[in-house]
Amino acid sequence: MKKALKIILYFLTGLILLVIIGSYISYWSFSPEVADVVITNQNTSYFADSYDECRSDFVLLANQLQKEIDNTTVESMSVPSKLDQDLTIDICYIPPALDTGKLFVMSSGVHGIEGYAGSAVQRMFMSELIPDMGDDRPGILLIHGMNPYGFKYKRRVTENNVDLNRNSSVSLELYNTENRGYADLYNFINPSKVASSRNLFNRFYYVVAIVKIIKSSMPVLRQAVLQGQYQFPEGLYFGGTQPEPQIVMMKEYLPKYFDIYDNIFLVDLHTGYGEIGKLHLFTNPVKDENIKELTETIFDGYYIDWGDSGDFYTINGDFCSFMGDINPEATYISMPFEFGTLNSQVTFGSLHSLQKTIIENQGIQYGYKNTKQEKMIKSSFIEMYYPSDPAWKSTVIEQSRKVLNDALENYIKIK
Repeated sequence: MKKALKIILYFLTGLILLVIIGSYISYWSFSPEVADVVITNQNTSYFADSYDECRSDFVLLANQLQKEIDNTTVESMSVPSKLDQDLTIDICYIPPALDTGKLFVMSSGVHGIEGYAGSAVQRMFMSELIPDMGDDRPGILLIHGMNPYGFKYKRRVTENNVDLNRNSSVSLELYNTENRGYADLYNFINPSKVASSRNLFNRFYYVVAIVKIIKSSMPVLRQAVLQGQYQFPEGLYFGGTQPEPQIVMMKEYLPKYFDIYDNIFLVDLHTGYGEIGKLHLFTNPVKDENIKELTETIFDGYYIDWGDSGDFYTINGDFCSFMGDINPEATYISMPFEFGTLNSQVTFGSLHSLQKTIIENQGIQYGYKNTKQEKMIKSSFIEMYYPSDPAWKSTVIEQSRKVLNDALENYIKIK
């Protein structure tokens, strides 16, 4: 009997070890790639690898449009900074061909590092789609680089460690929001020691994460971490204690355009979430059935994730909602474009995404073990939001071209 129990014990121990080893190998070999994409120079040529180059290319195209289309305006707004005095939000406004009452807005770089893809999409739109618009062209407002610090220094957040997509509000009440779920996870997602991808915590981070998932479920964990928090300035997804300067600036600046339109359609450009090489359309849940119907009409034939499933998460202080509050009298339709990079819609992808975000912030807050680790951590983080793969870049432009063309055709037609 004792011999049989020993055999069973050895068998179970071996099975557990195999599971641990197998999951360890699976987790660290997880590396999704873009498949079956035709790479074209026309698509990849829109990408630039520095903020300065993206900005100058945008301004150059804006100036060209100003020469070609009457009453086009080009403006730059300096964003105050203690670290860099050459940070701007650049804006191009093109009036409608006819008085349609419609304004199309496209913004990039709310999450700074995501501005590289956002800028490329905007410049494709300026080069290819705007010149082909006819007499039914709506008003167009392009906002380039909402978070120029994060754009230039390849971070998601501002220099105050503020996530601009959790900071955007016309009301100060936002900054009193309490996120108890985040506080409960604080020690897990904000380790307070020098950053190293090779330490024991990071080697077996996914094991701890899976235990927490089993305890709380993935949707609960995701919601607690990602919805935004306002108590921990050094933490992830910090929404700030007051509006960031560019939010104040936009609140004062935008009414001169928004107030003259009764129908406003915003596309806000992002990267990072979802299946690699795929454009995802998702937003916070929409309660107004009329707005939901109009949105579905504009994106007819495309799948929209309304953010109301049990597996998704909602956020506080998002930029799209803020923009809608600039002119609450207008019919307002918004759609974040999210270009997937890491298959974060699945568990391993989501865990990798969170781990890379944790260790990047850890390095900024507490330093790095050595320069080699600093380079590795930053490179991995950049790759998550701005992949170097030409196939990914090409498909971002290809899908954007089609979706924007279809959506604008439908938008122009709606009454």
